[in-house]
Amino acid sequence: MKPPVITLAQLEPLPIVYRLTAPERFRDLNGHMNMRYYLELYDEAGIPLFELFGLTEAYYRSKGAGGFDLEHHIHYLNEVHIGDDLLVRARLVGRSAKRLHYMLFMVNASRDLLASTFECVNSYADLTVRRTAPFPVEITEQIDVMLAAHTALDWTAPVCGVMGA
Repeated sequence: MKPPVITLAQLEPLPIVYRLTAPERFRDLNGHMNMRYYLELYDEAGIPLFELFGLTEAYYRSKGAGGFDLEHHIHYLNEVHIGDDLLVRARLVGRSAKRLHYMLFMVNASRDLLASTFECVNSYADLTVRRTAPFPVEITEQIDVMLAAHTALDWTAPVCGVMGA
């Protein structure tokens, strides 16, 4: 099944959470960015995304908390070449008491193309017992503000259909 077409203009309202120029170490035998580095880049982009809600390293440390990724889906749409300038935009899709469902969109700014999408379900975790736990109220309030803005967008997030919060 072919994913819905998302235009760069539709992505404009979404926050940019990460920027990177694809370095030489990302090159594979085909001369483009190896698939393993997509996940690395998305993992790095998750840090500033979660900081938008107050989930900083200092917050996690002070609360004995963290986050567990529960499921991922990466869709590769257009090649990324070494030296291409990339940016990652974030869109929240949904949440429950313990889980956040979100998407990241990797834009190849050098070529004006959507390179890839990443869909994730992440859970807040109480690291003192190594179990998922409800998000604290001060965090859900911040998540809900962004989620409401993203829900109001005039396009549907291209989710894979088998994941959810």
